[in-house]
Amino acid sequence: MTEPDVQGNEREGSGKKATAVLILVPIIFLLLWSSGFAYVKMGLAYSGPITYLTLRFGLVLVVLLPAVLALRLPLPKSGREWGHLAIVGLFFQCGYFGFLYAAIHLGVSAGTTALIVSLQPILVALLASRYAGERVDATSWVGLVLGVSGAGIVIISGSVIETASAMRVLYAVASLIGITIGTLHERRFGLSVHPLVSSFIQHVVGFAVVLPLGWWIEGLYITWTWEFIWALSYLSFGVSVVSLLLLLVMIRHNEAHRVSSLFFLVAPAAALYAWVLVDEVMSPHTWIGIAVAALGVAIVAPPDGLRRLRLFRR
Repeated sequence: MTEPDVQGNEREGSGKKATAVLILVPIIFLLLWSSGFAYVKMGLAYSGPITYLTLRFGLVLVVLLPAVLALRLPLPKSGREWGHLAIVGLFFQCGYFGFLYAAIHLGVSAGTTALIVSLQPILVALLASRYAGERVDATSWVGLVLGVSGAGIVIISGSVIETASAMRVLYAVASLIGITIGTLHERRFGLSVHPLVSSFIQHVVGFAVVLPLGWWIEGLYITWTWEFIWALSYLSFGVSVVSLLLLLVMIRHNEAHRVSSLFFLVAPAAALYAWVLVDEVMSPHTWIGIAVAALGVAIVAPPDGLRRLRLFRR
């Protein structure tokens, strides 16, 4: 075998390894994303939801600020871009995370909360016609029916039928609305800032909002335990920072679209994490509901879905 042949085989072998790694990256990304719900519940045993978010945003900023400065990434060039990023940050960091933490704090299970917010691709697909001028096909409506039906089965099987319990679920619905509006706003105005800069600005906005609220409402009270420190560290560095790095890898290799094809795994994976980590037991009816809702998400978010849904570009 000649030297060029050997080199060609080596390049082919390294190319196959790189492809295998890139296939795993979206899976790891979504597994990290799904595990976050259980770790939110774990940490909320020792801190209020706003205080918990304040610490998480603060730790993420400690990592992102040096990265943005070291890489000398360009900042938004106009006040319009800054304003749109701030709006997206309010809906994502405060609307999505704020109501999500509140829902779990008030007693909605991590699995149920994950199921409700995982319906986001369906809601975005339906609202895109009005907000972004895109046509809604029949598949989106089928996905909506399946998603809502699955969520209804989970909620009813969990006996969330009393008025007080139903009000708690509304916090999870508000979280879903927050992440949906944030996605649609970014999509409509075509924000093209580097993901690290976008994430940094959004976390600054979130931190500026929750810090005074946490001090005023909760007194920033924390019971420091090793379990709380682990949960906070995992969410801040594992879910927020590592997920962002994985996203950058996918964008660089044009593989980010694969995430949407796996989005239906969020709810069942989150339920499994909650079972293992925080002892949440799901009834058979709950698993049926999760499966129905996951099917609805799966048919709405095809393999090229992220070319339309820009949720993870941050």
